[in-house]
Parts: sequence; structure tokens; C-alpha cells
Amino acid sequence: MKTKFALGCLICGMLLGSAVTLAQDSDADRSHPKAFVKDSAITMKIKTKLAAEHITSLGRIHVNTDKDGVVWLTGSARTQEAIDKAVSVARETEGVKDVHSQIKIKKDD
Repeated sequence: MKTKFALGCLICGMLLGSAVTLAQDSDADRSHPKAFVKDSAITMKIKTKLAAEHITSLGRIHVNTDKDGVVWLTGSARTQEAIDKAVSVARETEGVKDVHSQIKIKKDD
């Protein structure tokens, strides 16, 4: 049982290490796994930071990152303050080159 667990941890560690290495490499071709992992890592960092900020409309704010490190925020929020905070969090995230917000105010949800 302990051997299976240790082997499972070793395999997961190897896979995670490979993904981190891929995310660190720069690649302009978004269809390439390296670029996709890098873009996904930036998106995940932003989503994690937004969750930590306890923005109530987080579930309605969508985050996408393109191959150049440009973040696109879409969806809706209850206040302009929530929109401004989401944009600020995205701009302060490592690896982000620019932020485009298309978040709309929608108070009735």
C-alpha cells in the first residue's frame, strides 16, 4: 500500500514538474502545449487571486489569457468597484502584459 502511494506521488511529481517546465518556456504558437500551459497558468493565478479577494461576482467574471500574455476579462459584476478590483488584480499578476476588460455591471443576480 505504501509502495503504491509512493509510486503515485513520484509519477504525479514528475508530471507536475514537466508542466511547470513547459510553462516557463516561451512559445508563440498557442496550439503548442508549452504555450497553452503558460497561458493557463496565468489565468489560474488571476482566478486564485480573485477568489482570495472575495469578490462576490467572481463566478460571473471570466478570465482568458492569449499567447502574448494579454488577459481578457468578460462577464458581469455587481459594481464598478468589483470590476476595477478584477482589472487591478489581473494587471498585478506576474506574466501579464496587458488587460482588456469587457465586464458589464449587472445588479440583478
